[in-house]
Amino acid sequence: MARMTCTCGAELSNHEAPNDIQLRVYTDREWEEIFDCDSIQPWMIPEPKYDVWRCPICKSLYVYGDNKELPIMIYRLET
Repeated sequence: MARMTCTCGAELSNHEAPNDIQLRVYTDREWEEIFDCDSIQPWMIPEPKYDVWRCPICKSLYVYGDNKELPIMIYRLET
């Protein structure tokens, strides 16, 4: 995934690194498994199970699973 259009019309992209679009989100269980050892190096930290993007305009969240083509969940703020 590199670029998409939010439902509000904003163009979202993760081309820049770092960026404010793509979030690193781990479940508590994933986090515990990562740090369930004596020491850990940054290169040992796996990618999160889900890829989460946040629109900076409307704050919608797009959650992607294994198939990065379409989101498996979309969250929008209530008005």
